[in-house]
Amino acid sequence: MTATTPAPDSDLPGRIMAREMAEQPAVLRRILDEGAPRIRQVAQEVAARKPRFVLLTARGTSDNAALYAKYLLEIRLGLPCGLTSMSTTTAYGAHPDLTDVLVVTVSQSGGSPDLVASTRAAREAGAITVAVTNNPDSPLAAVSEYHVDIMAGPEKALPATKTYTASLLALYLFVEGLRGGDGAAAKALPDLAEQLLARQDEVRTLASRYRFAERMVITSRGYGYPTAREAALKLMETSYIPALAYPAPTSCTAPRHGRQRLPGHRGGDRRQGRRRPPARPGPAARPGRRPGRHRPGRPGRAGLGRFRPARRGRPRGTPAGPGDPPAPAPRLRGHHRPRSGPGRAPRPGQGDGDPLSPWPGHRNCHDQPVPHRTRHR
Repeated sequence: MTATTPAPDSDLPGRIMAREMAEQPAVLRRILDEGAPRIRQVAQEVAARKPRFVLLTARGTSDNAALYAKYLLEIRLGLPCGLTSMSTTTAYGAHPDLTDVLVVTVSQSGGSPDLVASTRAAREAGAITVAVTNNPDSPLAAVSEYHVDIMAGPEKALPATKTYTASLLALYLFVEGLRGGDGAAAKALPDLAEQLLARQDEVRTLASRYRFAERMVITSRGYGYPTAREAALKLMETSYIPALAYPAPTSCTAPRHGRQRLPGHRGGDRRQGRRRPPARPGPAARPGRRPGRHRPGRPGRAGLGRFRPARRGRPRGTPAGPGDPPAPAPRLRGHHRPRSGPGRAPRPGQGDGDPLSPWPGHRNCHDQPVPHRTRHR
């Protein structure tokens, strides 16, 4: 992000995008000086027809700009507003009644066939159609009744930058014209854009903090939410980082549940009550290996843990022969150890009172009496 135009022969990645970002202050001034009168004239003609509600049609970056217009129309004008589904008319052949409905189509190029077909169908259904594009000679501008030129100039980089901010300003001036305003509050935008582009060192320092991030979540509310969606789209387009944009939570507890919990988050499976997959079988369960004495592992390993060969006698885990006592249950460790019953820790004063034992009342880890001559060392 630089405020100066890179050299034409520069091989730095993103040089075209950086050059177009640096053109934003000039684009905003051009709209305010040259495009605002025409935008105000279109808005006055549309307002005279008194539309009953508004439908917005767009895709990608233009869809985020249309969402910004939705906030403006609903908050400043009080008009019901929604985003259209183009496939209802282009793929399914629906014929809605759009009499006295304002349909605003936002597109940078104005050449998307689905946008053109949807706008044509809306105009045939009786809608008031307005195209907001960067190309006055585009097919979308030809099929629409009115056209608003964002005057951003050619944009060669794949990620849209100056056309997005130019669309925001053009839509703001259009809504201000619908309500009879002059849009004087937007005159400070070019200077503010220059000040922001001059803070490249500060932005680079902040960006280096997240250079190894594996995923990003961007939150905002109100008028800033469409730009949060656009920032997530830019991260995926330029850095290939999975990024999501969500409305900012309304309380301090909202990020702890619901869709703010990302898949793969550390501890997310346990906190959401999901069962972990079964643990990998231990060496004793593999064929061709002599079972050994059970040596418990860390808790939470499906009870298998590690094994080691038995020192003497019948190894634990082998089937009992005739006359042999039943094999004891495996011992549990840590917080999985029961407070009573098999597996509990020995307590003083409990046992069989074997006189051969130097520790009268000693019991093994399976809560069984252990004489001195057979006690494990």
